[in-house]
Amino acid sequence: MTQSHPDLELVSFHLCPYVQRAVITLTEKEIPHRRTYIDLSDKPGWFKEISPLGKVPLLRAGDAVLFESAVICEYLDEVTPGTLHPDDPLEKARHRSWIEFGSSILDAIAGFYSARDADGFARKRQVLVDKFAWLERHLGGGPYFAGARFHLVDAVYATVFRYFDTFDRIADFGVFDATPKLRAYRVALAERPSVRTAVTPDYPAKLMDFVRRRGSYLSSRLPEAA
Repeated sequence: MTQSHPDLELVSFHLCPYVQRAVITLTEKEIPHRRTYIDLSDKPGWFKEISPLGKVPLLRAGDAVLFESAVICEYLDEVTPGTLHPDDPLEKARHRSWIEFGSSILDAIAGFYSARDADGFARKRQVLVDKFAWLERHLGGGPYFAGARFHLVDAVYATVFRYFDTFDRIADFGVFDATPKLRAYRVALAERPSVRTAVTPDYPAKLMDFVRRRGSYLSSRLPEAA
């Protein structure tokens, strides 16, 4: 890269989808950086001192600290050549709207894996089905959200679909049965190198262990630990 940047450190948690958004952006923009993983259940003192919200991702850019994934991704996009947003202002705003919708799906996924009983699980599953139906109706012709070009909005949905790569190992919950465009979109995103390398190789095992420890209805569907 011809442009110089401050020394960048991304403070991360292995399972955080918002961290993955930042990692995908860093990779797509070919920005040198280092990653530091922390345990959010036992936050180190240095992290508490620099994180006003106590959440990841956190980006140290030289002496400055940025928090919130949307802010981090926008900064990384702005300080490097090219852009991962559409050029048209209205289309850019539309993408940002769908980024927020992606965050609402992540909230629904949390409800899905945390539901305490079968009835609650069924309701949370239907919330996901309904949200994916909305997304299906607004996808372009593929392979990505708005066609052949990869955008920041695609980084968001890559993290959404990654959950189901692991959930599919438990059972077929049918959340994509009525969304053929989403199924193709999911495959295209999973094949992109920046998406594949946004997590460590042990991500599926860590997610399975996380679900197992929830004590939820989904936990009860897991096979007994070896």
